[in-house]
Amino acid sequence: MDLVENDAGLDIVVTSLASDAHTWNLVFLQLVLEELGHRVVNLGACVPDDLLVSECARRSPDLVVVSSVNGHGFHEAKRVIAKLRAEPGLTATPVVVGGKLGIDGPGGRDRAATLTAAGYDAVFEDAGSIAAFRAFLDRLPVGVRS
Repeated sequence: MDLVENDAGLDIVVTSLASDAHTWNLVFLQLVLEELGHRVVNLGACVPDDLLVSECARRSPDLVVVSSVNGHGFHEAKRVIAKLRAEPGLTATPVVVGGKLGIDGPGGRDRAATLTAAGYDAVFEDAGSIAAFRAFLDRLPVGVRS
């Protein structure tokens, strides 16, 4: 469901991972993105990998935002990006991941490097991530896929 009608913004899919039942992080991201003028489809919590891939293939978003706060996001995120990148229409779609991706605290460069090598365009795990996320959004071209 598109909640904001704005031709200048991006079409963005916000989602959690299959094992993550948290929703406030998704609502927060949706509100931030809509406030910035983007159109957001929030797939919600506990999204199965195949549903995420099929929805992204169907919608052809300008950006996919994966959020996890249960501490198991790192391992699931690697699996999910492999499936997204294997879908022909999603190989070049920007995909980012963030939140609490491990139970041992922020993984720093090692976890981020592993996830970017796996196919994510950016990883946002640190306390100042929302500012970095907004800067990332500002660098994305608007309307290239619309």
